[in-house]
Amino acid sequence: MKKITQLFLVGIILLSIAFRLAAQSSVNNSGIYTSVIEGFDWGPAVSKVILTLADTTSVVKKKDYNVSVQRKTNVANINPERATGERTVVFAYVSDNKGNRIKTGKFITLVLMVGPDLPIGSPIEYLRQNNQARNQWIDYKLTITNTVSNQVWDKESGRIMPLIDQFDISGKFKYNDKLSLSYAAFTPKTNKSKFPLIIWLHGGGEGGTDPTIPLVGNRAANYASNEIQAIFGGAYVLVPQCPGAWMHNAEGVTTSGRENDIYNEGLMTLIKDFVAKHPNIDTKRIYVGGCSNGGYMSLKLILQHPNYFAAGFISALAYQSQYLTDTQISSIKHVPIWFIHSEDDATTLAKLTAIPVYERLIAAGAKDVHFSFYKRVTDITGFFGGENYYYNGHWSWIYSHANLCKLDYDGKPVTIKGRPVTIMEWMATKSKK
Repeated sequence: MKKITQLFLVGIILLSIAFRLAAQSSVNNSGIYTSVIEGFDWGPAVSKVILTLADTTSVVKKKDYNVSVQRKTNVANINPERATGERTVVFAYVSDNKGNRIKTGKFITLVLMVGPDLPIGSPIEYLRQNNQARNQWIDYKLTITNTVSNQVWDKESGRIMPLIDQFDISGKFKYNDKLSLSYAAFTPKTNKSKFPLIIWLHGGGEGGTDPTIPLVGNRAANYASNEIQAIFGGAYVLVPQCPGAWMHNAEGVTTSGRENDIYNEGLMTLIKDFVAKHPNIDTKRIYVGGCSNGGYMSLKLILQHPNYFAAGFISALAYQSQYLTDTQISSIKHVPIWFIHSEDDATTLAKLTAIPVYERLIAAGAKDVHFSFYKRVTDITGFFGGENYYYNGHWSWIYSHANLCKLDYDGKPVTIKGRPVTIMEWMATKSKK
């Protein structure tokens, strides 16, 4: 009887251990994580992952973690080399649930390697759908394994997108039965009675109905950064999104200025509506800029409303000079404009767009028009080769977003009262008379 009792107790103990191990295994295989997505010069990347722990800890070693990724979408097949792979952990630390470093906590943040030649890090993909190529969010799944404890995190519980999370992305504007525009908007956080408005118009690859795409596709959210906001003393930022491409005519064909597009009227109505709904916007300090398709539209709006905007900042201009009359050029010679372009831009050829438009404005008597003309678009961080690393020559907006444009067409600094200025410092001084 005693032996039976002992066996019974042993059985209970073993069963208890089995249940405990099963429960632990269940926890280990259902860990949750938060992705941190940041915009970089080349586009967005998952730069960090925040792991949720069952207990508090004060120690973490990056070598203990393996991070793999699977990228897929139902829109198209992704190249196998870009569909799956491993992410390199460059640093690890104990944090809170927002990724802020602390001594002891229930979260671990892994900092992941990112770079322009690491497409496996991107949560978006340039895809063709309905005869339109554009950047789109994809299914981006991480699996993180602690190789010591075998704990696994494979369920995303949320996303943190610095700067982008500060924008209201719910904006919708209906112009007519055929046209509705989405938009993102940033509201300055300082207490002032009046603020300028910075309008950014995206390129052809950021169209659609999700305004996070133009914010993250080429780092446009940086106009809400502390550095640029400080230059303006706080500024609204408006980022409208075109459902197609700004240069499209009624047949969906790119015009380059040859004929009227179908979006400029609705876009201008949206801008005026936004300004009317925000009476603390200084209507003498409304600035419009954009890249490529958005550069075309920026110039188009200035041409049609030459007394509305205080200044323009235009990258990779897609509006061809041949479609501009001398009368049109003369009508905007009083508008301060800063062009940015690269000599090796094979998409919007400078000799057809920015160079002749700039030269014609100067010839017409423009006194405050500038042109930063780069030989190539290079790595501005120095991390990937600096001047020896070449981006796509079309990406000259990198210099605008980072507020690095300083030199004029003659290679000399742009100055205000003898002081060299950056493009944003220059623009912040512009006000309609």
